[in-house]
Amino acid sequence: MTGLAGRQVAVSGPGDATPEECATARELGRLLAREGAVVLTGGLGGVMAAAAEGAREAGGLAVGLLPGTDRAAGSPAHGVLIATGLGELRNGVLVRAADAVVAVGGSWGTLSEVALALRTGRPLVRIGGWTLPEPAGVDAPDAGAAISALYDLLG
Repeated sequence: MTGLAGRQVAVSGPGDATPEECATARELGRLLAREGAVVLTGGLGGVMAAAAEGAREAGGLAVGLLPGTDRAAGSPAHGVLIATGLGELRNGVLVRAADAVVAVGGSWGTLSEVALALRTGRPLVRIGGWTLPEPAGVDAPDAGAAISALYDLLG
């Protein structure tokens, strides 16, 4: 497989994201969908909902892996919501299900997904967020640069 078509790319980020982080995530979701990728998220609001909205706007699919047991708690922008009942442990499932991870902004949950991506060898692109020791993935200034980095990382 080359490029992003058919790939599953996790977009992680805070549920209480800033408007700028949400705008970036929406653009990222839109670009991923245009490239034929499935967008995976944690299923809730903020960056997760924004990425799903962008994917939907571009005719793509966003799958949300919810921490709880109630699908109604998820963002309706997702085409599919999976109620895992795993709490924060769903972060590991999200990362393992992904071919790559893009972190937008930073929160404790986002940091756990970044760490899991690094520990499991998943390609990681970061837009803003935590300052981390090297190597900690590829830093990208915006959604377009993140897509370019994904092409480089996934071949």
